[in-house]
Amino acid sequence: MLDEKLRIAVLELDKKGLSTRRIARALQISRTAVRRIVASGEAKAAKIVRPEKAEPYRDQIVELYASCRGNLVRVHEELAKTGAELSYQALTGFCRRHELGRTPKPPAGRYAFAPGEEMQHDTSPYGFEIGGKQRSVQIASLVLCFSRMIFIQLYPCFTRFECKVFLTEAFKYFGGACNRCMVDNTNVVRLKGTGKDMVPVPEMVCFAERFGTAFAAHEVGDANRSARVEGHFNFVQKNFFAGRTFCDWDDANAQARQWCDETNAKYSRKLHASRRELFATESLALKALPDFVPEVYALHHRIVDAEGYVNVRQNRYSAPYQLIGRQMEIRESHERIDVFDGPRLVASHRRVVDPLDVRVSLPEHRPPRGQGRPQKGPAPEQLELCLVEPALAAYVAALTQHAHGRGVRVLQRLLRMLREYPRQPLIDAVHEAEQFGLYDLNRLEQMTLRRIVRDYFPTPDLDDEPNPYQDDDNE
Repeated sequence: MLDEKLRIAVLELDKKGLSTRRIARALQISRTAVRRIVASGEAKAAKIVRPEKAEPYRDQIVELYASCRGNLVRVHEELAKTGAELSYQALTGFCRRHELGRTPKPPAGRYAFAPGEEMQHDTSPYGFEIGGKQRSVQIASLVLCFSRMIFIQLYPCFTRFECKVFLTEAFKYFGGACNRCMVDNTNVVRLKGTGKDMVPVPEMVCFAERFGTAFAAHEVGDANRSARVEGHFNFVQKNFFAGRTFCDWDDANAQARQWCDETNAKYSRKLHASRRELFATESLALKALPDFVPEVYALHHRIVDAEGYVNVRQNRYSAPYQLIGRQMEIRESHERIDVFDGPRLVASHRRVVDPLDVRVSLPEHRPPRGQGRPQKGPAPEQLELCLVEPALAAYVAALTQHAHGRGVRVLQRLLRMLREYPRQPLIDAVHEAEQFGLYDLNRLEQMTLRRIVRDYFPTPDLDDEPNPYQDDDNE
């Protein structure tokens, strides 16, 4: 069929008085076609209307489309059972032309970003073999929208902890952060709301403020708004994972960083430059890193079990055996498991990424083989009591002799009383108990309470009685 421009040319030449033969030779078309165009006098080609074989079954097709859940193969099978003489190609063409079960795609649009204006972050699941085992991998990606600089890392799962670890590493890789970080409506960042009404988790807000950026989310279903990062996942899966093997997670992330360096340095025909060359301009507009970037860690509290281990994410890490039964503060970073007893670091282990129910032990955390806890010499609690309050040294020594074994439990209780009760009333009670040979801590605690009851537990009946521990100025 001749197009519209050629038909217009035929009509224009006919108006000039040219013969049919001359017009056909000039335009290299048949004389019959020229006669038809001149006879119609229309520049637009007539639309050919052909009868559709599926039209008589339209209502039946619509009904079957709903009952078969959009599976056109099943629709065709059910139509064939009713005796309809219709090919599968005719059925699919009919549904496509009449948009049965299909919605036209809206135009994607185009977004332009200034240097340092926006970066986009997202994750995508992928199955791959790591360390000889088939694993489910979460590909985390961050892309700068102006220069298209890309940074990826691999994780077995992606929680808020992994998100902060990844973004920290990405900001260090780029040397800064953009003004806005666009994410999807993931619960890792989102507290409530979606799209422009999304409210980030306060924890993530504080994290973003540290680097001078802010989180924003695109509308639900509008993945094109994050096309910079969404478009790279197919490229990562088909390029980065192709022909590569990984020993463990550290090896995988090291190769991912090297792949990012090579990809960012390659020339892009679409960008007419390499990503590194465009990044030279964008780097000047990034928010500079803070002077100190603290290590990201998740905080846990664990009690050292009877075997001298603490459990973190189904893996057990050793602690000094002297701390059995004590509550420890565990700081889980990306690479380390640090065990703190108050402000003191008592153990540090390399973090096991997978929950393998393994034990990570250090030789110095176990007692010498064949030896129990040393029984000779004073207990640590006795040394601490004498160091904190030397006036109690004689009573502590006598209390240890009257106690069972080394008297660790009674010494721990006396040390706790020394920390909790006022110092001078307790010392006076100890001196009085020492005169009468009283080494029962229950009696000692009652004697201490009698001395402080007027100051801490006043009653109307005791207000008029003198208090020997009250200052003269307050009488």
